Amino acid sequence: MAISAKMVSELRAKTNVGMMDCKKALEEADGDMEKAVEVLRKRGIAKAESRSGREANEGIIFAYIHAGGKLGVMLEVNSETDFVARTDEFQGFCKDVAMHIAAAGPLVVSREELDEGVLDKEKDIYRAQAVGEGKPEQVVEKIIQGRIEKYYSEVALLEQAFVKDPDKTIKDLLAELVAKCGENLTIRRFERFVLGESS
Repeated sequence: MAISAKMVSELRAKTNVGMMDCKKALEEADGDMEKAVEVLRKRGIAKAESRSGREANEGIIFAYIHAGGKLGVMLEVNSETDFVARTDEFQGFCKDVAMHIAAAGPLVVSREELDEGVLDKEKDIYRAQAVGEGKPEQVVEKIIQGRIEKYYSEVALLEQAFVKDPDKTIKDLLAELVAKCGENLTIRRFERFVLGESS
């Protein structure tokens, strides 16, 4: 059975698992959504979702200074236990995310943190662009929604494509680490410093 992008997206929304893992699970389950969820659960990947409610009060503040000392990132990633925060996987994840922030320059951790005023301005710009392009009124709203989704993927850290592996988002990386270590993990906040720029 051919696995469509829609099926992969649906499974991803259900399980919070990366696109490639979802595609493989659907192929293995011959397109059956429930079986695909079961496949992911057996592999331990879908467990991330069930852990998301647990408190994550431990963790580390990770500092990364880019070569040349003109760009730096401070990142707080939380875990449930100090033990997990000291593992090589956790430390490696923090380093990868900090390097990603240095390269990609996100504005916020998640889309929920974006200011409504900023979103309204973006929507106004997209509306004016769509009308200026002569798009019919009934498709203008769909165009705006599509461009807002693209905007989220550009400015919200969790939705950005990982610079070292664009097939995965930062959210996918986080879900993989949750599955490996068996704890709820959260990227709480970050600050990006560029020499000579005010924050």
